[in-house]
Amino acid sequence: MEFANKEYLLLLLLLIPYIIWYLMYRKKSEPTMRMSDTNAYRYAPRSWKVTLMPLQPLLRMAVFTLVVLVLARPQTQNSWKNQTVEGIDIMLAMDVSTSMLAEDLKPNRIEAAKQVAAEFITGRPNDNIGLSIFAGEAFTQCPMTTDHASLLNLLQGVRTDIAARGLIEDGTAIGMGLANAVSRLKDSKAKSRVVILLTDGSNNRGDLSPMTAAEIAKSLGIRVYTIGVGTNKVAPYPMQVAGGVQYVNVPVEIDTKTLSDIAAATDGDFYRATNNRELQNIYKEIDKLEKSKLNVKKFSKKYEAYQPFALLAVLLLLLEVLLRITVFRKLP
Repeated sequence: MEFANKEYLLLLLLLIPYIIWYLMYRKKSEPTMRMSDTNAYRYAPRSWKVTLMPLQPLLRMAVFTLVVLVLARPQTQNSWKNQTVEGIDIMLAMDVSTSMLAEDLKPNRIEAAKQVAAEFITGRPNDNIGLSIFAGEAFTQCPMTTDHASLLNLLQGVRTDIAARGLIEDGTAIGMGLANAVSRLKDSKAKSRVVILLTDGSNNRGDLSPMTAAEIAKSLGIRVYTIGVGTNKVAPYPMQVAGGVQYVNVPVEIDTKTLSDIAAATDGDFYRATNNRELQNIYKEIDKLEKSKLNVKKFSKKYEAYQPFALLAVLLLLLEVLLRITVFRKLP
């Protein structure tokens, strides 16, 4: 609530001298009667009228306060925001080959990648974000959408066993994964279009080379950030054997040159993540680089709100007058 005429609120300062006057001269204004001895009234109880006597000045002060508030013109406002969001269209291209089960990141590469990707999506509510996954082949898990709840559900459903079960060919088709993500962005009208490609290997499958896909992205003005995930040298990998799981150390072979060249060709950046914290920091860095622009126009309409104060002032004034001529009536 706001007041259109705030200067009238200064009138409330007049209550201070009134309170002082009432406390100092109250007894002098009350009727008195001379008594030879008041000892007989020493233990006489106070009547309810005497107890309620201070109610009169309190009512007067309340009426005065309400009248001042009415003069100050209290107002409420109905406001709303008209948001114009210039979002960013983003495609996440995630490697789901069986090598993503390596446990150099905890609990493994794929789960660590899904966790930080989910945090990234949650932190960008205004953007169209989609998900493309690839192993030896690539397909779209979720087209670009602002329905991030559905996107997160589809992201959590990503598993590496689609290649292990033969649903798609195993391997690492970086070029196909990038091309699939780019195909989803080519018709976008957004001023900024981005692919975040995450892989743990080298391109060894697919009909399209990574650099050819990068050139297509460049021609369309699509920026590509590449992330190579996995420790250096070797990583523990769970192998299914009779009776359980046996861990073996497998070599980590990330084609950092190709990933770096893809990023450089499209004005993006290449990142290397050897643990969970580094991967999380990479997504935070990309989040800082690719910020949405938000223009907000605020509209408001004000309404006069003095009526309740005026009505209450009238009621209290009538109550004070009624008490003065009835309960607290003074005889001459």
